[in-house]
Amino acid sequence: MRYLDGSYGEGGGQILRTSLSLSALLGEPVRLANIRAGRPKPGLCPQHLTVVKALAEICQAEVEGAALDSQELSFRPRRLRPGRYVFDVAEKTGSAGAVTLIAQALLPPLLKAGGRSQLTLRGGTHVPWSPTAHYLEYVFLPALGQMGVEVKMRLAGWGWYPKGGGEVELMITPAEVISGVSFVTPAPPATFQALSVACQLPEHVRWRQAARLREALGGELRVREQQVKGAGAGSLVFLWGPQAGFSALGARGKPAEKVADEVVAAYRGFRESRAAVDRHLADQLALYLPGAGGPSEIVTASVSAHLLTNLWVIEQFLGPVFQVEGRPGERGRLRCSGGKGWS
Repeated sequence: MRYLDGSYGEGGGQILRTSLSLSALLGEPVRLANIRAGRPKPGLCPQHLTVVKALAEICQAEVEGAALDSQELSFRPRRLRPGRYVFDVAEKTGSAGAVTLIAQALLPPLLKAGGRSQLTLRGGTHVPWSPTAHYLEYVFLPALGQMGVEVKMRLAGWGWYPKGGGEVELMITPAEVISGVSFVTPAPPATFQALSVACQLPEHVRWRQAARLREALGGELRVREQQVKGAGAGSLVFLWGPQAGFSALGARGKPAEKVADEVVAAYRGFRESRAAVDRHLADQLALYLPGAGGPSEIVTASVSAHLLTNLWVIEQFLGPVFQVEGRPGERGRLRCSGGKGWS
């Protein structure tokens, strides 16, 4: 059984998600210790426990230590099974855990499960410290599409912190071949657009967010507005283009203009970096690059601690497959030889 120390690097939940995803994908048992040791509240939270149970179900795994707050876990996968699955983060705990993080753990093994699968994930779709459902649909999945991976998504319900109650549906087609990618050239500003959303809030919230975007960006890109309904109240500003996306969420006492300002600052920082991929997407694509049939090269806005930790986890299973140029926290280049095939 392979052993991983969950306190390595940034010591967060990504070590759990990536290691169990690879364990299910490759059919290799793994034991984790010191799970989320780098977080204020170590151990499995509801979102992480949902990932463990969901992955165990799709590969019929034998699991020890799957309990809230557990810091040790053993995972022995058996056989991957495609099918229709429903997983609810809030089923027992009422959590608004991010459905996007659950999706990212489940997609790699289901792409190699030998048949089409349908995932229904319930919980938080737009919550802090996680990719939003819009990022998944408009940035991450299109990037996978350029690698030959076909996953279709539908946002069936909006779920905000702290209530959750949102839902996404994913249709997953098996990937016979994954192609390498070359994301090295920045996309032009004209390929970006923005969205201002208010849910169960007065319309002036989305108007003010959108007005601030237009004022700050000077008509550089198109801004749309949307008023929606959901299980709770919330607001979103989302700005995206090829291989990059930037989100900010409203909160009690936070002016609508500040929500827009956060996104504008992130977008401008990305443009100034002259990178082709935002720092979050580089991290999220890393798991797929070794399985590509050929080499890949990515220029990212930041060699983040999250990325370096994720690469370390992947190489515990696959050996040295990555080359990183650039100092931590700065613009960098990620290369991967590919050719592992995941078969």
